[in-house]
Amino acid sequence: MCQSFFGATTILAFTLMSVIASRMTGSDSAAGVPPTMMLLGRALAAYPVGWMMDKVGRRLGLSLGYLLGVCGGLLATYSIDQGLFSGFCAGAALLGMGRGVSEQVRFVAAEVHSVDRRAKMIGLIVFAGTIGSVGGPLLVGPSGKIGMMYGLVEYAGPYFVGAIFSALALLFSFAFLRPDPLEIGRALAAGEGEQKSEGPARAMREIFSGGMVRLAILSMVVGQLVMTLLMVITPLHMDHHHHGTHEISLVIMAHTLGMYGLASVTGWLVDRYGRIFMVVAGALVLIVSAVLTPFSVGVPMIALALFLLGLGWNFCFIAGSSLLANSLGSEERGRAQGASEMLVALGAGAGSLGTGVVFTVGGIAGVGGFGLLLSLALIGVVIYYRTGKHRVSPAVAEARD
Repeated sequence: MCQSFFGATTILAFTLMSVIASRMTGSDSAAGVPPTMMLLGRALAAYPVGWMMDKVGRRLGLSLGYLLGVCGGLLATYSIDQGLFSGFCAGAALLGMGRGVSEQVRFVAAEVHSVDRRAKMIGLIVFAGTIGSVGGPLLVGPSGKIGMMYGLVEYAGPYFVGAIFSALALLFSFAFLRPDPLEIGRALAAGEGEQKSEGPARAMREIFSGGMVRLAILSMVVGQLVMTLLMVITPLHMDHHHHGTHEISLVIMAHTLGMYGLASVTGWLVDRYGRIFMVVAGALVLIVSAVLTPFSVGVPMIALALFLLGLGWNFCFIAGSSLLANSLGSEERGRAQGASEMLVALGAGAGSLGTGVVFTVGGIAGVGGFGLLLSLALIGVVIYYRTGKHRVSPAVAEARD
């Protein structure tokens, strides 16, 4: 339920973000600034809150994230209504902080299940975002009208409604996430002998020295980066081709359907065919999307390209998350997974900031070409690690994949 509500908040915030930025500043090159602030906020919050979750539990950590989402939505609402671009960027950063916390819900779900069920549970939690993320774009138009009913400008409405959804996620998380998943995860790890086999919690440098840990993080970083490059700029690309808010919302809905709609199936595929196989499959789907997007002008073709973009991210994200979860002990999950989320967000933030500039210089073809190169590079790294295992440190996941 919390993922559904906060998923709606995130998509409501994102759908028109690049268009709002362009119109507020009068420059297309600024289109990627608020999404970048959102991703930087995600990066800033991910590790500290992950560390906090290891100290005080998952319930308080997740509740803090949803509270940041409430504050970000309200600040963005006020700033859009008053025409304050700096305030809009600050609101986007707070929303990003909330997302940096909420993204760790999949790891919370994984830790309270046995190793052979973790990929399925991660897929299930990602799928839980389908309701909000697919329904969110459909609420963009109505939420704008709701905002106008309260005297706000139309584009402020989605952020106002998003703040309400974040408040509901905060309420449900704080009131009902009991007993704390941290307690359950530690009890399960002790029962399986997991902590005994791994010894004390490792230092971060030792954790990130494992080859499969690095590959897990890289698959999530590249998948997020390619998706961000194309997703952030597509609404502006459509706006230049005179597509309206309704058409943009439909395309974003198709994209989020690709991201979340098949997530539970992806979890099964990961367990059935292996994490490395699904990382490669995700990279291949991203390649198809990067090639198809520059040639898409009509709504059906753009929707197909963005659906594949979301699906490729889905494969890389769930497979990489499962690979990482299997590599960590119960006492080190919060901080290590928080650090991984920070790296994912920093990479995506770089892509978001650069996509407006690349679009200005090379158009949508330039953005697609950059995404193509990154996806090919991910396949190259997979080949390197799979053919050169003797050169990397073994990780727990290597024995389980």
